[in-house]
Amino acid sequence: MSTAKSILTGIKPTGQVHVGNYAGMIRPTLDLMASNPDGENFLFVANYHALNSIGDPDQVRQFTHEIAACFLALGLNLETTSFYRQSDVPEVFELTTVLGSVTPKGLMNRAHAYKAAVDANAQKPNALPDDGVNMGLFTYPILMSADILLFDAHVVPVGKDQIQHVEFARDIAGYFNRRYETEFFTLPAHSVQENLEAVVGLDGRKMSKSYGNTLPLFGDAKARRKAINRIVTDSKQPEEPKDPDTNTVYQLYAALAEPAEIAHLRARFEDGGLGYGEAKRILADKLDELFEAPKARFEEYMSDRGELEAMMAKASERARDKAARKIAALRRVIGT
Repeated sequence: MSTAKSILTGIKPTGQVHVGNYAGMIRPTLDLMASNPDGENFLFVANYHALNSIGDPDQVRQFTHEIAACFLALGLNLETTSFYRQSDVPEVFELTTVLGSVTPKGLMNRAHAYKAAVDANAQKPNALPDDGVNMGLFTYPILMSADILLFDAHVVPVGKDQIQHVEFARDIAGYFNRRYETEFFTLPAHSVQENLEAVVGLDGRKMSKSYGNTLPLFGDAKARRKAINRIVTDSKQPEEPKDPDTNTVYQLYAALAEPAEIAHLRARFEDGGLGYGEAKRILADKLDELFEAPKARFEEYMSDRGELEAMMAKASERARDKAARKIAALRRVIGT
């Protein structure tokens, strides 16, 4: 980046980290924050957001630890990034209450997740519009706005399906600033990698825990190769040219490899002479190359939860200090 910015992003601990998470969020986040050494970088594990979908405290705790260990194993620089668990910064929740006082209900009615739930209920006999909708889901955008606005984030990297949440944060910041005739909150902007599509899973659909088509990031290497070998391909012979853009093996490789490696494999697909068995081995080898060493570090972190907790507490200090100062200033603005 040409000038220093404040960058903030978070990840929900709702399941085992998989290759799609790595290619779609983790690696781009690490790269973006590495490119901003003179700015402020904030990365958090959104464990309170996870409560809308997970009611098992052991799962929330386990998945939170796995995400923290994952980022650390993959080289997150704690010298240049404030890394914290959402629940370790209680100022987030105080700000959520304040933002709720300036947010119109109509804005929440337009949230994609809420509208999707209402639309799904419309397809069910005898269902009411809000069946199964809790206030955590309905007010999710307000909590996310608090996550963003508390740290004066300039840039929020998100997937295309999350752009609305950053736009809502801008709107809510504007409501507050106009009510109190101030410029207290920074208006954030979203950042989307336009060239990054959803990572395909083993069955060719989007990689998702709900589809059961994921490749665990730090799973057993032998089991991973077996899973890759089960990817369904067409009946073309090795000598025949193949379309890489419709091939799951190639698409997974393209989400992980370097540009020159991707171009080389594409040419081999298009020129013919490459069998699917060899292509699957190339993909499996790339996964081994990328994750063998980080897996060992990941397992070390997960084997000592006390040390992991201590590292997380230490890493969160800068975020907690900044949040406390922002809330102290907020209270002066609103008169509390």
